[in-house]
Amino acid sequence: MSGHSKWHSIKHKKGAADQARGKLFAKLIRQIEVAAREGGGDAEANPTLRSMVQKARDASVPVDTIERAVKRGTGDLEGVRYEQVTYEGYAPSGVAVLTECLTDNRNRTGQEVKNLFTRNGGSLAEPGAVSWQFVRKGVVILEKSAADEDDLMLAALDAGTEDIADQGDTWQLTTSPTDLHAVRSALDAAGIVVTSSELTMLPTTSVPLAEEAGARAVVRLIDSLEEHDDVQNVYANFDIPDDVLQAVLA
Repeated sequence: MSGHSKWHSIKHKKGAADQARGKLFAKLIRQIEVAAREGGGDAEANPTLRSMVQKARDASVPVDTIERAVKRGTGDLEGVRYEQVTYEGYAPSGVAVLTECLTDNRNRTGQEVKNLFTRNGGSLAEPGAVSWQFVRKGVVILEKSAADEDDLMLAALDAGTEDIADQGDTWQLTTSPTDLHAVRSALDAAGIVVTSSELTMLPTTSVPLAEEAGARAVVRLIDSLEEHDDVQNVYANFDIPDDVLQAVLA
């Protein structure tokens, strides 16, 4: 089992705490605004917006809040104009890190992200230095209790699922970005409850972190980045064995 994939699943569970603080809502709303501004407010014609709206619904963001975010993005309502910026860098142990931000002040955010890397033993890199180690995919996560493997394969494979991975207490389905909506719709139609579905960046290579100290240093940097208000997503190519990951998270 990939430590990175396990971490991906754990992040969704951590999301409940973020939701209680309102942080997750704020980030999702910002993503919806930018998606609507760049691709239009029609979710059927804008796959990125459709994915963001589904992600917000999975997190129980109110429908009227989502609609207002779309209208701010299309200009029908006034709002702050956010810019997408991706920062590339390295965590301790040479782990590659992609940090996606939405900001209304690129200079401020860039300096703050740089400081977070530096304070946590990492460093920023030039654009393109680590992004080649990741590929954009659709990822669907559901609890093991939602479906057995045979039912899952029957519902999902024909819709475009590329891989079904056993993540312990969850299933992780991987799709091409364009097939994510079709796979999610097929699961919904089959009555299979989905925990989350989103477009993400998956690593093509990984850095093994078998020692607790090294793993803890990497997780500390990622946590620090994810706590920043402008940071929307953090992707990293580490692979931590289950026993070490559990010790780090204890």
